[in-house]
Amino acid sequence: MEEHIVIIGNGISGVTAARHIRKLSNKRITIVSAETDYFFSRTALMYVYMGHMKFEHTQPYENWFWKKNRIELKKAYVRSIDSTNNALYLDGGETIPYNKLIIATGSKPNKFGWPGQDLDGVMGMYHKQDLENLEHYAPNNKVCKRAVIVGGGLIGIELAEMLNSRNIPVTFLVREDSFWNGVLPNGESQMINRHIKNHHIDLRLGTNLKGITSDQNGKVKSIIIQETGEEIMCDVVGLTAGVSPNIDFIKTSGIETGRGVKVNRFLETNISNIYAIGDCAEQHEPIGQRRPIEAVWYTGRMMGETLAHTICNNKTAYNPGHWFNSAKFLDIEYQTYGWVHGAKGKPDYESQFHWKHDDDTKCITVAYHKDTKKFLGINTFGIRMRHETFDHWLSEKRDVSYVMNHLAEANFDPEFYSHYETEILNAYNNQFQTA
Repeated sequence: MEEHIVIIGNGISGVTAARHIRKLSNKRITIVSAETDYFFSRTALMYVYMGHMKFEHTQPYENWFWKKNRIELKKAYVRSIDSTNNALYLDGGETIPYNKLIIATGSKPNKFGWPGQDLDGVMGMYHKQDLENLEHYAPNNKVCKRAVIVGGGLIGIELAEMLNSRNIPVTFLVREDSFWNGVLPNGESQMINRHIKNHHIDLRLGTNLKGITSDQNGKVKSIIIQETGEEIMCDVVGLTAGVSPNIDFIKTSGIETGRGVKVNRFLETNISNIYAIGDCAEQHEPIGQRRPIEAVWYTGRMMGETLAHTICNNKTAYNPGHWFNSAKFLDIEYQTYGWVHGAKGKPDYESQFHWKHDDDTKCITVAYHKDTKKFLGINTFGIRMRHETFDHWLSEKRDVSYVMNHLAEANFDPEFYSHYETEILNAYNNQFQTA
């Protein structure tokens, strides 16, 4: 009898696993998801609201793709997993048996027990349903006269940009004293503070939410600020204070969980035929300096492909390589390769060189070992760099002087870079001479 692989979740991790299992085998594959009929690119949701594309444009595969590749799709919510009898129990009473199970249920927005956090008009910005909610409650600045965003990560800044695109006034509550300074070094974080304010967004640093108040119909009326008791009238509240693994339904299954579903380097759980990948997976031991849970698009994709090999009898360890990421802060593109620590978590051995252009929208920070001068990582804002080049330099353990003198080779836009090359090198050399 053919082996039945069941995947819970149709995000990037689950779909990548399904695609690669199909490439490598003829196993029966079923993807179960309650979110959407078909896989879509989560990172593109913001561009639908901003009018740059339609929702169907976020679907990388045509609707016929799934049938042609014999990947069965089941739109349903999984109520529980019976790991003893190898079965899933769905919300409608149906049961799906499996031989091997892959949990790829992703994340859900964090809620911290704020009064009013479940009112109408309160939403995260992660699922397709969030986009539909936003269209309903904030179609324009007449229906939504003000929105308040709570939490200053990457999703928060995306939501601010979305609302800004429809001229909806935004108040942005960030509990840190500078934007994303748990991740970004001080110079970069301060530059992003200024950039947000330049877009007429009401950025409130060092500010916490006390609660959300309701009108008589159970809809958001205002928020109250913890520190001052100030009330801000609003029609929409975006909760973007991070995400956590979406695993509540797993708690009774016998599968080991911490914050996420616990897995080893092969993405195996404590139950031999059950695996977890993507945002919901938590490594027993972190890989290098990476966090044990990585809610990042490309690591989800890598986990899906890695696990497909293991499922198809070629046991393969998950090895994500050097850390990288990219994002956008309104008009400023951001890339990071290797490790550049924020002001709060910077280890003693890490020194940093920071250069900022006079226009206050371009900067780089290079991290290196203060004793050995080994290159540790780079952040770039407003200057596009090549991933491959930094990947090589990190693997070759180049020193910081080599990287600085060859920075032009990594640049995506050499004409642009040559304009600033001398300035960056002079600043770097001056720092070393004075040091």
